[in-house]
Amino acid sequence: MRPRLETGGVRRQAFRLFDSIYEGFAEWRMGNEAVLGSSEQTPDGSEGTVDAGRRRFLTATTAVVGAVGVGVAAIPFIKSWNPSARAKLAGAPVTADISALAEGQRMVLEWRGQPIWIVRRTKAVLEALPTLDDKLRDPLSQNADQQPAYVLESNPELRSIKPEVSVLVGLCTHLGCAPEMVAEIRPEPFDADWKGGYFCPCHKSKFDMAGRVFEGVPAPTNLIVPPHHYADDNTIVIGVDPSQSGAA
Repeated sequence: MRPRLETGGVRRQAFRLFDSIYEGFAEWRMGNEAVLGSSEQTPDGSEGTVDAGRRRFLTATTAVVGAVGVGVAAIPFIKSWNPSARAKLAGAPVTADISALAEGQRMVLEWRGQPIWIVRRTKAVLEALPTLDDKLRDPLSQNADQQPAYVLESNPELRSIKPEVSVLVGLCTHLGCAPEMVAEIRPEPFDADWKGGYFCPCHKSKFDMAGRVFEGVPAPTNLIVPPHHYADDNTIVIGVDPSQSGAA
């Protein structure tokens, strides 16, 4: 059951205390015309008159301010127990329309608190991917933890259901940084023979456009491919395998 803040008790207590304030205030007003209470010894030893109404008024005021303050302070604390809308939806599948995704473009989604990259790869990139195998740590994606098996069935070098569309979790497998997409095939300061891919400027890890990690960089494994399937030619669903959707 979701915890909820019950405010009725605090409200009723506040009203009762405000009634006390009113009574104390009335007595205090009367005290301006007549002395209330009995004599009491003051700190210097002399006899002094105690204004009981005024004392009651101040005591009740302090109490009600404290009670209301506690009630208000409790609201954000108790509300923090409730999951946010984002948290509630964090594990739900995410659907995206990729019909407008052009070649070389990337769409970024969020699933389970992670960035999901959907990239429509160019023909030049697809042709370049097989030429990189000897520079990669796991060119055939033999680490089964990094992708579902079905993305390797047609071509393990592409790591995708559709050849042109790559789907990756956009977090470096070294320390969880967000690599930059450098999709153009051209020399780069970090690689004179760059064929397009992802570069993590934090610790210089490199991945190709299939998310495969290069040799000699801090990242130990390929980028993760999340579970996904196509509801139709232009609709991709992140978080559900084809076998679970009936799309197998």
